[in-house]
Amino acid sequence: MSLRINDEAPDFTAETTQGTIHFHEWIGDGWAILFSHPKDFTPVCTTELGYMAGLQPEFEKRNTKIIGLSVDPVTNHGKWAADIEETQGHKVNYPMIGDPDLKIAKLYNMLPADAGETSEGRTAANNATVRTVFIIGPDKKIKLMLMYPMTTGRNFDEVLRVLDSMQLTAKHKVATPVNWKSGDDVIIVPAVSDAEAKEKYPDGFRSVKPYLRLVAQPK
Repeated sequence: MSLRINDEAPDFTAETTQGTIHFHEWIGDGWAILFSHPKDFTPVCTTELGYMAGLQPEFEKRNTKIIGLSVDPVTNHGKWAADIEETQGHKVNYPMIGDPDLKIAKLYNMLPADAGETSEGRTAANNATVRTVFIIGPDKKIKLMLMYPMTTGRNFDEVLRVLDSMQLTAKHKVATPVNWKSGDDVIIVPAVSDAEAKEKYPDGFRSVKPYLRLVAQPK
């Protein structure tokens, strides 16, 4: 069955560059980002893993852990991490999951069930669908899924922006408009009446339409 937003993120136990993890236990009471890669020592993914290493402090400020996955053994990940640091200027301090038997890739619907049981002999082209970003909330449910083609580097600044939006809207009865960035005005959701909005936002809000009401971002 395909995974959808608000489905529980499948739990698993796996070997990583930082030892064995039990995924839900590793997430703890915060947020998590799982982002996958078709193969070690591939050029686009090298730039992505390096950029995420540079962004890690920003995710930590947001109580969010990051973890990579590639359908290769953990021993290969360690060698690749050295290349990433050398070429991208950032040391990979987050765990990288080894998935040589393809179990996690299949569990997350990134590879079909008949893809075999080993990463050995498979190429990046065989694994092209293993390029997904999942954001998982403290309730262990999937909040976002992004799937990218192999030749297009992912925009992790956008992932950070979406995380800001989701954490804000999980706390307040608001939504964020197109191209919203932290600090911009937000939308009061339709479930909030005008009377409730006036009480909640005593400094006022702007009604563009009865269903489109803008207010300063809540603190």
